[in-house]
Amino acid sequence: MLLVLCVDLDDDLGRKTDVETPVVGRDAVEDAAVALATADPEDSDVNVLFQGVHVADEVTDEAVEVAAVTGNDGGDVSANREVGEEVDEVLAGLSTGEGVTALIVTDGAQDESVVPVIRSRVTVDGVRRVVVRQAQDLESVYYTMKQVLNDPETRGTILVPMGILLLIYPLAVIASMLELPGGVVFGVVSALLGFYLLSRGLGLMQAVDTLIGRARNSLYAGRVTIITYLVAAALLVIGGVSGLNQLESVRAGTADTLGALEVLAALVHGAVQWFAAAGITTSLGQITDEYLADRLEWRYLNAPFYVVAIAVVLEAVSAYFLSLTNLSYLAAALTGGTLLGLVSTLAFAVAESRFPRDAERDRDPA
Repeated sequence: MLLVLCVDLDDDLGRKTDVETPVVGRDAVEDAAVALATADPEDSDVNVLFQGVHVADEVTDEAVEVAAVTGNDGGDVSANREVGEEVDEVLAGLSTGEGVTALIVTDGAQDESVVPVIRSRVTVDGVRRVVVRQAQDLESVYYTMKQVLNDPETRGTILVPMGILLLIYPLAVIASMLELPGGVVFGVVSALLGFYLLSRGLGLMQAVDTLIGRARNSLYAGRVTIITYLVAAALLVIGGVSGLNQLESVRAGTADTLGALEVLAALVHGAVQWFAAAGITTSLGQITDEYLADRLEWRYLNAPFYVVAIAVVLEAVSAYFLSLTNLSYLAAALTGGTLLGLVSTLAFAVAESRFPRDAERDRDPA
């Protein structure tokens, strides 16, 4: 048996008439086509229904049945599912023991997106698209353009570079009004376009989107770390400036050319206290979030002590290479930093063994 399926993905038939779907049978489909044509003569689905009836009348060498199935206007996924359910209903109502094959009749590329759904239920012999002669391929072009503009990946790849290029002329006009050189405009625009293409090529846009999503989730969840990260970023910037100032101060205080080791020591000595403050800030923020989420472990408390120990060691070593302190101070600082790390590790390990937080979380409140 050949089953001629007239597909109306956006359910114009159900929304514009009182016809209930699925519609099965030649006469029923013809009546539905007349009802839809009466309600909206310009609807292209009218041609689909009449074409289904026409195909059914042409087939004489095998049994044939014609049916109309519809989706909904709620979106492609839900519409495809509804079409699939109606196809199942049509197939269940066919009183034949023969194999059933289907010929799908549509009015354009949009309705043909449901073909895989139908093919998963019945063998499809072909797809026949019905288009008004005066408007041939018009809907396909419109649907293709619509799909391109709705696809974020394609939209970002095509429209953004075009938009940047189209900004050249208005930016050049603004530059001439401000008496700026035209080369600046072309340089800025080419730089923007180059950065964009480079980010797309290296996949940096996905990383940026991921970071933005994590930041948004942190804001909605009320996480303290988003604040401490901002503070830490500011401290890192201050530390970098402080390190450069320390380097300039060391260069001004000596007539000799500084070696690579002295330059590194000057940068570290000027920045280490700010970097340590940034590390302590972020670790305290993370500890606070873990505690609020009831995931805090004793060993997490080691982080700020480790940061202080590392800072003490780096400060002493850099000061020694800059001849700002003696060997005794360096030895004391190295010993103190090591002991601080060991004591904190042992202390919190003992606390975790004596007062395990897992037991507190698993304890029955009753």
